[in-house]
Amino acid sequence: MISEGRRVVGGRLMVGQVRVQEIIRAGGQVSYTVVDTDCTVLAEADGFLRTCGAGTDRTYAYVLVDHLRWLRFAGLTVEAVSLEDLRHYMAALGADYPGPFGLPWREGKRPYGHSALKTAAACLKGFYLHLGTQGVNRSLAEALRVTRLPTRADRRRAMLGHVLHSMPANPLAPAERVRRHPKMLPEGAREVLLGAVSCARDRMVVTWLADGGFRVGELCGLRLVDLHLREQAACGQCRGPHVHICHREDNTNRARGKTKTPWTWQDNTVCGGTVRRASPAMIHTYFEYITTQYPAQSVHGMLLVGLHGPSRGQPWTTAAARGMLRRAATRGQIGRVVPHAFRHSFATAVLDAARGNAVIARDAGGWASAATVEQVYGHVDVHDPVFTAALEQVWGIRS
Repeated sequence: MISEGRRVVGGRLMVGQVRVQEIIRAGGQVSYTVVDTDCTVLAEADGFLRTCGAGTDRTYAYVLVDHLRWLRFAGLTVEAVSLEDLRHYMAALGADYPGPFGLPWREGKRPYGHSALKTAAACLKGFYLHLGTQGVNRSLAEALRVTRLPTRADRRRAMLGHVLHSMPANPLAPAERVRRHPKMLPEGAREVLLGAVSCARDRMVVTWLADGGFRVGELCGLRLVDLHLREQAACGQCRGPHVHICHREDNTNRARGKTKTPWTWQDNTVCGGTVRRASPAMIHTYFEYITTQYPAQSVHGMLLVGLHGPSRGQPWTTAAARGMLRRAATRGQIGRVVPHAFRHSFATAVLDAARGNAVIARDAGGWASAATVEQVYGHVDVHDPVFTAALEQVWGIRS
Protein backbone atom coordinates (compact mmCIF):
# COMPACT_ATOMS: atom_id res chain seq x y z
CA MET A 1 0.00 0.00 0.00
CA ILE A 2 1.21 3.50 -0.83
CA SER A 3 0.89 5.81 2.15
CA GLU A 4 -0.47 9.36 1.99
CA GLY A 5 1.86 11.72 0.17
CA ARG A 6 3.19 9.03 -2.14
CA ARG A 7 2.21 8.05 -5.68
CA VAL A 8 3.65 6.05 -8.57
CA VAL A 9 4.65 7.87 -11.76
CA GLY A 10 6.27 5.96 -14.61
CA GLY A 11 6.92 2.97 -12.34
CA ARG A 12 8.75 5.05 -9.71
CA LEU A 13 7.51 5.97 -6.27
CA MET A 14 7.04 9.73 -5.85
CA VAL A 15 7.33 10.91 -2.26
CA GLY A 16 5.97 14.07 -0.64
CA GLN A 17 3.79 15.68 -3.28
CA VAL A 18 3.79 19.28 -2.17
CA ARG A 19 1.36 21.54 -4.03
CA VAL A 20 0.51 25.16 -4.76
CA GLN A 21 -2.23 26.74 -2.66
CA GLU A 22 -4.13 29.83 -3.74
CA ILE A 23 -4.94 32.32 -0.97
CA ILE A 24 -7.59 35.06 -1.26
CA ARG A 25 -6.65 37.81 1.14
CA ALA A 26 -8.61 40.77 2.45
CA GLY A 27 -9.69 43.10 -0.34
CA GLY A 28 -9.85 40.27 -2.89
CA GLN A 29 -6.11 40.13 -3.58
CA VAL A 30 -4.96 36.67 -4.64
CA SER A 31 -1.59 35.29 -3.57
CA TYR A 32 0.06 31.89 -3.72
CA THR A 33 2.00 29.68 -1.36
CA VAL A 34 3.22 26.07 -1.17
CA VAL A 35 1.78 23.51 1.23
CA ASP A 36 2.91 20.03 2.22
CA THR A 37 0.92 16.79 1.97
CA ASP A 38 -0.62 17.48 5.41
CA CYS A 39 -1.74 20.97 4.25
CA THR A 40 0.83 22.76 6.41
CA VAL A 41 2.52 25.76 4.82
CA LEU A 42 6.17 25.27 3.85
CA ALA A 43 7.78 28.19 5.65
CA GLU A 44 10.84 28.43 3.36
CA ALA A 45 8.76 28.67 0.18
CA ASP A 46 6.09 30.89 1.74
CA GLY A 47 8.67 33.39 3.01
CA PHE A 48 10.21 33.69 -0.44
CA LEU A 49 6.89 33.98 -2.29
CA ARG A 50 5.79 36.78 0.02
CA THR A 51 8.71 38.86 -1.31
CA CYS A 52 7.49 38.46 -4.91
CA GLY A 53 5.10 40.86 -6.59
CA ALA A 54 1.55 40.05 -7.66
CA GLY A 55 1.59 37.76 -10.68
CA THR A 56 5.21 36.80 -10.16
CA ASP A 57 4.33 34.84 -7.03
CA ARG A 58 1.97 32.64 -9.04
CA THR A 59 4.59 31.82 -11.67
CA TYR A 60 7.31 31.23 -9.11
CA ALA A 61 5.03 29.09 -6.93
CA TYR A 62 4.53 26.56 -9.72
CA VAL A 63 8.23 26.60 -10.61
CA LEU A 64 9.18 26.19 -6.96
CA VAL A 65 6.76 23.35 -6.23
CA ASP A 66 8.30 21.27 -9.03
CA HIS A 67 11.76 21.91 -7.59
CA LEU A 68 10.72 20.97 -4.07
CA ARG A 69 9.21 17.73 -5.38
CA TRP A 70 12.49 17.00 -7.15
CA LEU A 71 14.44 17.60 -3.93
CA ARG A 72 12.40 14.93 -2.15
CA PHE A 73 12.65 12.60 -5.12
CA ALA A 74 16.45 13.00 -5.11
CA GLY A 75 16.73 12.66 -1.33
CA LEU A 76 17.98 16.23 -0.84
CA THR A 77 16.97 19.13 1.37
CA VAL A 78 17.23 22.89 0.97
CA GLU A 79 19.95 22.87 3.64
CA ALA A 80 22.13 20.33 1.81
CA VAL A 81 21.57 21.00 -1.90
CA SER A 82 24.60 22.29 -3.82
CA LEU A 83 25.12 24.37 -6.94
CA GLU A 84 26.00 21.23 -8.90
CA ASP A 85 22.73 19.64 -7.74
CA LEU A 86 20.84 22.67 -9.05
CA ARG A 87 22.63 22.33 -12.39
CA HIS A 88 21.49 18.69 -12.50
CA TYR A 89 17.93 19.83 -11.86
CA MET A 90 18.09 22.44 -14.61
CA ALA A 91 19.42 19.74 -16.96
CA ALA A 92 16.44 17.55 -16.03
CA LEU A 93 14.16 20.44 -17.06
CA GLY A 94 15.82 20.72 -20.45
CA ALA A 95 18.94 22.87 -20.03
CA ASP A 96 22.18 21.94 -21.77
CA TYR A 97 24.52 19.99 -19.48
CA PRO A 98 27.87 18.37 -20.45
CA GLY A 99 27.39 14.97 -18.84
CA PRO A 100 24.95 12.69 -17.00
CA PHE A 101 22.68 14.33 -14.48
CA GLY A 102 20.91 11.46 -12.73
CA LEU A 103 17.44 9.97 -13.03
CA PRO A 104 14.90 11.44 -15.47
CA TRP A 105 12.45 14.01 -14.14
CA ARG A 106 9.06 15.19 -15.46
CA GLU A 107 8.65 12.09 -17.64
CA GLY A 108 5.98 12.41 -20.27
CA LYS A 109 6.23 16.22 -20.32
CA ARG A 110 8.01 18.40 -22.84
CA PRO A 111 11.31 19.99 -21.76
CA TYR A 112 11.20 23.65 -20.79
CA GLY A 113 11.79 26.18 -23.54
CA HIS A 114 14.41 28.90 -23.34
CA SER A 115 12.13 31.46 -21.65
CA ALA A 116 10.82 28.92 -19.12
CA LEU A 117 14.39 27.89 -18.26
CA LYS A 118 15.30 31.54 -17.63
CA THR A 119 12.27 31.89 -15.34
CA ALA A 120 13.19 28.72 -13.43
CA ALA A 121 16.78 29.90 -13.03
CA ALA A 122 15.67 33.29 -11.71
CA CYS A 123 13.24 31.65 -9.29
CA LEU A 124 15.82 29.21 -7.91
CA LYS A 125 18.46 31.89 -7.48
CA GLY A 126 16.01 34.19 -5.68
CA PHE A 127 14.78 31.33 -3.47
CA TYR A 128 18.22 30.25 -2.28
CA LEU A 129 19.47 33.81 -1.87
CA HIS A 130 16.42 34.42 0.33
CA LEU A 131 17.23 31.31 2.36
CA GLY A 132 20.83 32.51 2.67
CA THR A 133 19.65 35.70 4.35
CA GLN A 134 17.84 33.45 6.87
CA GLY A 135 21.06 31.57 7.62
CA VAL A 136 20.11 28.50 5.55
CA ASN A 137 22.67 27.01 3.13
CA ARG A 138 24.86 30.10 3.03
CA SER A 139 27.50 28.31 0.95
CA LEU A 140 25.00 27.87 -1.91
CA ALA A 141 23.88 31.48 -1.59
CA GLU A 142 27.50 32.62 -1.93
CA ALA A 143 27.99 30.37 -4.97
CA LEU A 144 24.98 32.01 -6.62
CA ARG A 145 26.31 35.54 -6.02
CA VAL A 146 28.41 35.69 -9.17
CA THR A 147 28.94 38.70 -11.42
CA ARG A 148 29.74 39.39 -15.05
CA LEU A 149 31.13 42.27 -17.04
CA PRO A 150 28.49 44.82 -18.11
CA THR A 151 27.43 44.87 -21.74
CA ARG A 152 26.83 47.95 -23.86
CA ALA A 153 23.10 47.50 -23.31
CA ASP A 154 23.64 47.40 -19.52
CA ARG A 155 25.58 50.65 -19.62
CA ARG A 156 22.94 52.28 -21.79
CA ARG A 157 20.12 51.35 -19.43
CA ALA A 158 21.87 52.33 -16.19
CA MET A 159 22.28 55.80 -14.77
CA LEU A 160 26.01 56.61 -14.73
CA GLY A 161 26.50 53.48 -16.82
CA HIS A 162 30.02 54.53 -17.73
CA VAL A 163 31.18 53.70 -14.19
CA LEU A 164 29.68 50.21 -14.12
CA HIS A 165 32.27 47.54 -13.42
CA SER A 166 30.12 44.45 -12.85
CA MET A 167 26.56 43.12 -13.10
CA PRO A 168 24.85 40.29 -11.19
CA ALA A 169 24.76 37.00 -13.08
CA ASN A 170 22.97 33.70 -12.66
CA PRO A 171 25.06 30.51 -13.00
CA LEU A 172 21.86 28.51 -13.55
CA ALA A 173 20.53 30.59 -16.46
CA PRO A 174 20.78 29.18 -20.00
CA ALA A 175 23.10 30.88 -22.46
CA GLU A 176 21.52 33.94 -24.07
CA ARG A 177 20.30 33.62 -27.60
CA VAL A 178 21.37 36.43 -29.86
CA ARG A 179 18.23 36.35 -31.97
CA ARG A 180 15.05 34.32 -32.12
CA HIS A 181 12.97 33.61 -35.20
CA PRO A 182 9.41 33.42 -33.88
CA LYS A 183 6.86 31.16 -35.52
CA MET A 184 4.46 33.17 -37.66
CA LEU A 185 0.92 32.37 -38.72
CA PRO A 186 0.54 30.26 -41.86
CA GLU A 187 -0.12 32.23 -45.04
CA GLY A 188 -3.76 33.31 -45.19
CA ALA A 189 -4.49 31.94 -41.71
CA ARG A 190 -6.70 34.84 -40.71
CA GLU A 191 -9.13 34.36 -43.59
CA VAL A 192 -9.17 30.58 -43.13
CA LEU A 193 -9.88 30.87 -39.40
CA LEU A 194 -12.63 33.47 -39.92
CA GLY A 195 -14.28 31.05 -42.33
CA ALA A 196 -13.86 28.09 -39.97
CA VAL A 197 -15.30 29.63 -36.78
CA SER A 198 -19.04 29.56 -36.23
CA CYS A 199 -20.00 32.47 -33.99
CA ALA A 200 -19.52 36.22 -33.55
CA ARG A 201 -17.42 35.83 -30.40
CA ASP A 202 -14.87 33.63 -32.15
CA ARG A 203 -14.73 35.97 -35.17
CA MET A 204 -14.04 38.80 -32.74
CA VAL A 205 -11.24 36.83 -31.05
CA VAL A 206 -9.50 36.07 -34.35
CA THR A 207 -9.84 39.70 -35.51
CA TRP A 208 -8.62 41.20 -32.24
CA LEU A 209 -5.62 38.86 -32.04
CA ALA A 210 -4.69 39.68 -35.64
CA ASP A 211 -5.26 43.46 -35.60
CA GLY A 212 -4.34 44.23 -31.99
CA GLY A 213 -1.41 41.93 -31.32
CA PHE A 214 -2.91 40.95 -27.96
CA ARG A 215 -1.48 38.28 -25.73
CA VAL A 216 -4.22 35.74 -25.00
CA GLY A 217 -4.16 36.64 -21.29
CA GLU A 218 -4.64 40.31 -22.15
CA LEU A 219 -7.59 39.56 -24.41
CA CYS A 220 -9.39 37.22 -22.02
CA GLY A 221 -8.71 39.61 -19.14
CA LEU A 222 -10.42 42.59 -20.79
CA ARG A 223 -13.51 44.08 -19.17
CA LEU A 224 -16.16 46.14 -20.91
CA VAL A 225 -15.03 49.28 -19.06
CA ASP A 226 -11.56 48.89 -20.63
CA LEU A 227 -12.92 49.49 -24.12
CA HIS A 228 -13.00 53.09 -25.39
CA LEU A 229 -14.15 52.38 -28.91
CA ARG A 230 -15.06 55.91 -29.99
CA GLU A 231 -13.29 59.12 -30.86
CA GLN A 232 -12.25 61.48 -28.05
CA ALA A 233 -12.92 59.08 -25.16
CA ALA A 234 -13.23 60.47 -21.63
CA CYS A 235 -9.83 59.15 -20.52
CA GLY A 236 -8.12 61.70 -22.79
CA GLN A 237 -5.17 59.40 -23.44
CA CYS A 238 -5.82 58.57 -27.08
CA ARG A 239 -7.93 60.45 -29.61
CA GLY A 240 -8.90 57.39 -31.64
CA PRO A 241 -10.73 54.21 -30.56
CA HIS A 242 -8.55 52.23 -28.19
CA VAL A 243 -8.37 49.65 -25.41
CA HIS A 244 -6.79 49.88 -21.95
CA ILE A 245 -4.99 46.69 -20.90
CA CYS A 246 -5.03 46.63 -17.08
CA HIS A 247 -3.30 44.01 -14.98
CA ARG A 248 -5.87 42.61 -12.53
CA GLU A 249 -5.43 39.77 -10.06
CA ASP A 250 -9.14 39.40 -9.26
CA ASN A 251 -10.45 38.24 -12.65
CA THR A 252 -12.55 35.14 -12.02
CA ASN A 253 -11.11 33.40 -15.10
CA ARG A 254 -7.55 34.07 -13.82
CA ALA A 255 -6.63 35.84 -17.07
CA ARG A 256 -4.32 38.79 -16.63
CA GLY A 257 -2.05 41.07 -18.62
CA LYS A 258 1.66 40.38 -18.52
CA THR A 259 2.76 43.98 -18.07
CA LYS A 260 1.79 45.78 -14.87
CA THR A 261 1.54 49.35 -16.10
CA PRO A 262 -0.26 51.40 -13.39
CA TRP A 263 -3.91 52.22 -14.03
CA THR A 264 -6.64 54.02 -12.13
CA TRP A 265 -10.43 54.42 -12.03
CA GLN A 266 -11.23 58.13 -12.33
CA ASP A 267 -14.69 59.65 -12.83
CA ASN A 268 -16.09 56.23 -13.79
CA THR A 269 -13.44 55.88 -16.49
CA VAL A 270 -10.42 53.61 -16.76
CA CYS A 271 -7.18 55.56 -17.17
CA GLY A 272 -3.66 54.28 -17.60
CA GLY A 273 -2.59 50.73 -18.24
CA THR A 274 -1.26 49.81 -21.67
CA VAL A 275 -3.16 51.62 -24.42
CA ARG A 276 -3.72 49.65 -27.63
CA ARG A 277 -5.36 51.15 -30.74
CA ALA A 278 -8.47 49.48 -32.19
CA SER A 279 -9.02 48.94 -35.91
CA PRO A 280 -12.38 49.40 -37.67
CA ALA A 281 -12.60 45.61 -38.08
CA MET A 282 -12.12 45.18 -34.32
CA ILE A 283 -14.93 47.63 -33.61
CA HIS A 284 -17.22 45.95 -36.14
CA THR A 285 -16.72 42.45 -34.71
CA TYR A 286 -17.16 43.81 -31.17
CA PHE A 287 -20.58 45.30 -31.92
CA GLU A 288 -21.65 42.15 -33.80
CA TYR A 289 -20.75 40.07 -30.73
CA ILE A 290 -22.29 42.43 -28.17
CA THR A 291 -25.58 42.85 -30.03
CA THR A 292 -26.10 39.20 -30.98
CA GLN A 293 -24.49 36.96 -28.36
CA TYR A 294 -23.39 38.77 -25.22
CA PRO A 295 -25.79 37.84 -22.36
CA ALA A 296 -27.63 40.89 -21.06
CA GLN A 297 -27.80 39.53 -17.50
CA SER A 298 -24.00 39.27 -17.02
CA VAL A 299 -22.82 41.14 -13.92
CA HIS A 300 -19.09 40.30 -13.94
CA GLY A 301 -18.30 42.81 -16.71
CA MET A 302 -15.80 40.57 -18.55
CA LEU A 303 -15.69 40.96 -22.33
CA LEU A 304 -15.42 37.33 -23.44
CA VAL A 305 -17.89 34.80 -22.04
CA GLY A 306 -18.85 31.19 -22.59
CA LEU A 307 -21.81 30.66 -24.91
CA HIS A 308 -22.76 27.04 -24.29
CA GLY A 309 -23.01 24.44 -21.54
CA PRO A 310 -22.48 24.95 -17.79
CA SER A 311 -20.08 27.85 -18.42
CA ARG A 312 -22.63 29.84 -20.42
CA GLY A 313 -22.37 33.50 -19.42
CA GLN A 314 -19.23 32.89 -17.35
CA PRO A 315 -15.88 34.56 -18.19
CA TRP A 316 -14.02 32.76 -20.96
CA THR A 317 -10.64 31.25 -20.03
CA THR A 318 -7.39 31.35 -21.96
CA ALA A 319 -7.53 27.55 -22.28
CA ALA A 320 -10.92 27.86 -23.98
CA ALA A 321 -9.53 30.45 -26.43
CA ARG A 322 -6.59 28.21 -27.30
CA GLY A 323 -8.93 25.26 -27.80
CA MET A 324 -11.19 27.26 -30.12
CA LEU A 325 -8.24 28.25 -32.31
CA ARG A 326 -6.89 24.71 -32.34
CA ARG A 327 -10.21 23.28 -33.52
CA ALA A 328 -10.71 26.02 -36.12
CA ALA A 329 -7.20 25.44 -37.50
CA THR A 330 -7.91 21.72 -37.74
CA ARG A 331 -11.12 22.36 -39.67
CA GLY A 332 -9.25 24.76 -41.96
CA GLN A 333 -6.39 22.25 -42.40
CA ILE A 334 -3.66 24.81 -41.74
CA GLY A 335 -1.82 22.97 -38.98
CA ARG A 336 -1.49 23.99 -35.36
CA VAL A 337 -2.25 27.64 -34.53
CA VAL A 338 -1.52 29.18 -31.12
CA PRO A 339 -2.65 32.67 -30.03
CA HIS A 340 0.89 34.03 -29.71
CA ALA A 341 1.55 33.42 -33.41
CA PHE A 342 -0.86 36.30 -34.11
CA ARG A 343 1.33 38.56 -31.98
CA HIS A 344 4.46 37.54 -33.84
CA SER A 345 2.84 38.18 -37.22
CA PHE A 346 1.42 41.50 -35.99
CA ALA A 347 4.82 42.72 -34.78
CA THR A 348 6.53 41.74 -38.03
CA ALA A 349 3.86 43.46 -40.14
CA VAL A 350 4.02 46.68 -38.10
CA LEU A 351 7.83 46.70 -38.20
CA ASP A 352 7.78 46.26 -41.99
CA ALA A 353 5.14 48.99 -42.43
CA ALA A 354 7.11 51.34 -40.15
CA ARG A 355 10.27 50.72 -42.22
CA GLY A 356 12.12 49.21 -39.30
CA ASN A 357 11.13 51.80 -36.68
CA ALA A 358 11.19 49.66 -33.52
CA VAL A 359 9.72 52.43 -31.36
CA ILE A 360 6.49 52.43 -33.41
CA ALA A 361 6.31 48.64 -33.23
CA ARG A 362 6.96 48.75 -29.48
CA ASP A 363 4.08 51.13 -28.82
CA ALA A 364 1.72 49.35 -31.23
CA GLY A 365 2.20 46.00 -29.50
CA GLY A 366 2.87 47.10 -25.94
CA TRP A 367 6.43 45.79 -25.58
CA ALA A 368 8.55 47.01 -22.71
CA SER A 369 11.42 48.18 -24.89
CA ALA A 370 12.28 48.79 -28.52
CA ALA A 371 15.41 46.66 -28.01
CA THR A 372 13.20 43.60 -27.51
CA VAL A 373 11.40 44.30 -30.78
CA GLU A 374 14.68 44.73 -32.64
CA GLN A 375 16.17 41.54 -31.21
CA VAL A 376 13.18 39.31 -31.87
CA TYR A 377 11.70 40.77 -35.06
CA GLY A 378 14.36 43.05 -36.53
CA HIS A 379 15.67 40.71 -39.19
CA VAL A 380 15.08 40.54 -42.91
CA ASP A 381 12.34 38.29 -44.24
CA VAL A 382 13.99 35.43 -46.15
CA HIS A 383 11.14 35.61 -48.68
CA ASP A 384 11.57 39.34 -49.30
CA PRO A 385 12.12 40.01 -53.04
CA VAL A 386 15.04 42.36 -52.33
CA PHE A 387 16.69 39.71 -50.14
CA THR A 388 16.15 37.06 -52.83
CA ALA A 389 17.50 39.36 -55.57
CA ALA A 390 20.66 40.08 -53.55
CA LEU A 391 21.35 36.37 -53.07
CA GLU A 392 20.72 35.60 -56.73
CA GLN A 393 23.21 38.28 -57.70
CA VAL A 394 25.82 36.78 -55.37
CA TRP A 395 25.10 33.32 -56.77
CA GLY A 396 25.49 34.65 -60.30
CA ILE A 397 21.93 33.82 -61.29
CA ARG A 398 21.10 37.41 -62.23
CA SER A 399 23.38 40.22 -63.30
